[in-house]
Amino acid sequence: MRNLGKVVFLAALMLAAGALGSPAARAAGAACSTFLLNCEDGRTYPFCPVSVTESGDIATGYLVLSRQHGTHMRLVPMGVGYRYIGPGVWFDGVRDQATLFLDKDRALACTVLRE
Repeated sequence: MRNLGKVVFLAALMLAAGALGSPAARAAGAACSTFLLNCEDGRTYPFCPVSVTESGDIATGYLVLSRQHGTHMRLVPMGVGYRYIGPGVWFDGVRDQATLFLDKDRALACTVLRE
């Protein structure tokens, strides 16, 4: 009977977390997207900002790879252009042209669109 209280507490905690929504959950819903990567594979990958620098650059965000999977990305300073990296995925670009690497051997040409 003692375990029942723990189960009820954990269930309530999980429901509260789902109601509040983690950044990954919000990214998977794509409601937060500011930029879209429109790629040659026919898919569009929303990029949802989390933090923005004073100069207006997105410092961190979530790249939505599928309906239920948002990958945390962070900006890496480059001499020319930009690079956002996350676990096992990254994209490089200059202005509205980007290359999305879903793994080291799979690169997709993309156009960056603003919503």
